[in-house]
Amino acid sequence: MRIVPALLVALALPSVSFAADATKDKSGYTLFNPTPKDQMRELSTDRPDTTESPYSVDAGHFQVEWEALSVGRTKTGGVTTKTLSSSVNAKVGLTNRSDLQVVMEFFRDVSQSGNGADFDESGIGDLDIRYKFNLWGNDGGPTAAGLMPFITLPTHSEDFGASRDVEGGLIIPFATELDGGWGLGVMLEVDFVRNDADDGHTVVWVQTVTAAHDIVGDLGGFLEFVNLASADDEASSEAYFNAGLTYGVNDDLQLDAGTNIGLTQASKDTRFFLGISFRK
Repeated sequence: MRIVPALLVALALPSVSFAADATKDKSGYTLFNPTPKDQMRELSTDRPDTTESPYSVDAGHFQVEWEALSVGRTKTGGVTTKTLSSSVNAKVGLTNRSDLQVVMEFFRDVSQSGNGADFDESGIGDLDIRYKFNLWGNDGGPTAAGLMPFITLPTHSEDFGASRDVEGGLIIPFATELDGGWGLGVMLEVDFVRNDADDGHTVVWVQTVTAAHDIVGDLGGFLEFVNLASADDEASSEAYFNAGLTYGVNDDLQLDAGTNIGLTQASKDTRFFLGISFRK
């Protein structure tokens, strides 16, 4: 929770970047009056790190962020769980400060083996509906912040055995520029989910910090730390170290790859992923 005070301080100082936004009046652009191509912001994505971006998609434009391949492996109590999945985040810019997102895991395969386990099922995952509102910094300034409420609809295949309740939460992303070409992102997320005992709901706090830097040319990299803490006494906290690469093919197309490494006993062991993001 040490990152929370820094985030709250940043949220309390919006005037720093509101002035920068005022230099470009794009408030008249909407879903039905798109932002001209020459006034669009640099491509900003919510992937590949866990930390979400505070920048919204330009009004009237579409953006697709596709996790083409995700491969995970975890071993607990002699049981090895392997997960193969693919998901997509489809976005549309509603106004100059907001966008609407639909996140769908359209393929998921889970298999378990060892210690008597015998499970192998395929299907779809859950559906997230998210709304992002940029508080400041969308079109300039050293800092930016946003709010992203979301709901999760239980569209997953019943064989996966997860909760069938509607869940949701609020994401607060913050980004700032540092010396030496570094970019820093911080995120606080509050999730309202079904508890492990399946007899009520609980709160899960997600705290992240990520640092990114260009490596050479259009190739960049990031390092990230993620912590998940549940208010449910039956649940153990999870922590991850994430790292990855991004490559900007052009102004509207980005490729990425990376890994998540679990740091606690309750965390999933490893995950590798490949992704592509583009906008129109």
